[in-house]
Amino acid sequence: MTKVFIDGSSGTTGLRIYDRLKEREDIELISLPEEFRKDPSARADALNSADVAFLCLPDDAARESAALVTNQNTVVIDTSTAHRTSEDWTYGFPELRAQREKVRKAKRIANPGCHATGFIALIAPLVEKRVISKKAVLSCFSLTGYSGGGKSMIASYEAAVPDPLLKAPRLYGLAQGHKHIPEMMKYTGLENTPAFCPVVADFYSGMEVIVTITRAQTMTTVAEIEEIYRNYYSKGLVHYADRASEDGFMSAAAFSGRDDMQITVQGSEDRIVLVSRFDNLGKGASGAAIQNMNLVLGASETKGLTV
Repeated sequence: MTKVFIDGSSGTTGLRIYDRLKEREDIELISLPEEFRKDPSARADALNSADVAFLCLPDDAARESAALVTNQNTVVIDTSTAHRTSEDWTYGFPELRAQREKVRKAKRIANPGCHATGFIALIAPLVEKRVISKKAVLSCFSLTGYSGGGKSMIASYEAAVPDPLLKAPRLYGLAQGHKHIPEMMKYTGLENTPAFCPVVADFYSGMEVIVTITRAQTMTTVAEIEEIYRNYYSKGLVHYADRASEDGFMSAAAFSGRDDMQITVQGSEDRIVLVSRFDNLGKGASGAAIQNMNLVLGASETKGLTV
């Protein structure tokens, strides 16, 4: 029986992980009474008695919790931004080249950001195969459901009388300093920062990441890009689908409630549109965290997941 502690189980990601794991017969969840959840000593005891500890906390609190772990056998999976570009942590995206075995052996795993997951899945294989230059300056739009904003944003959208402005999609990260950009660059190998435009809309969960490239940015064909994706994503939770759509439309909510990701290529030879679709709460958060735990435990990669 694997002992698991979720530090920050009251947040959106923590609750999703808890709800998934409480049904598993191979997992024993460690819980703290409400009055001890912010007590450093009690948290340290829980963290160090766990085989696997999930950190579902703001960045500073995640760093604090990680520092409390002294048990060399405890595997820590951090869902915050705090450790995603740290050399001392393994980036928890098993579908990237050679990353699956690194995750299996890791004691410190940084779960990818939701927007970053979609962007990296599209661009990393193309940079690796040199069909997109590391020096390329790319543009990316990412549409997400409001659950990605946490409890405060969920409450705003689900209020009895919501602000009328919430009924239309809203661009944010206006200063081009979104916290996912560092990992987007590091794990694709890009040398220039992409223009990244995240957009939140009035639907609960789901995500659609869109990157456009022109003939000037690649010397290859659409068919070659499609073949790269087919071969690159032959296992795991990311899969390629040829020209996927819903009667000529592509909904950002198509993979809501799921833990896998769909990659597809649209457009023409002159203007290629790369699209990844998944759930910001699934492969973009709790689903990815559980996938990483499954790999560490030697369990089926999809155990407890919806694919």
